[in-house]
Amino acid sequence: MKAVNITFKFQDGQPDQTHVAAEGESVLDVALNNDIQLQHNCGGVCGCSTCHVYILQGENDLPEISDKEEDFIDRAVDPRINSRLGCQCVMQGNADIVVLIPPQNFLGH
Repeated sequence: MKAVNITFKFQDGQPDQTHVAAEGESVLDVALNNDIQLQHNCGGVCGCSTCHVYILQGENDLPEISDKEEDFIDRAVDPRINSRLGCQCVMQGNADIVVLIPPQNFLGH
């Protein structure tokens, strides 16, 4: 697998950041490893909705959404068709990913 770039965009106006992700790393892993604030109340085990993100590009190179993940996304703030949980977006393909991180000023579920 080639190196995959994840570009993080932020709804709160921060400048975009692009980081390299290794196979098996999640969007949440890459965010935390690069000091990007992304809540993760359950510790990244698909047990809450706080690492909710929007996938703007590269969704076809991510694992298919599970029923459990979909249930938690329904509890997220402002879920959309391209909503995913960062902890479940594990790098497995060769396409670069673009992620929009919603504001992180909430208490989460």
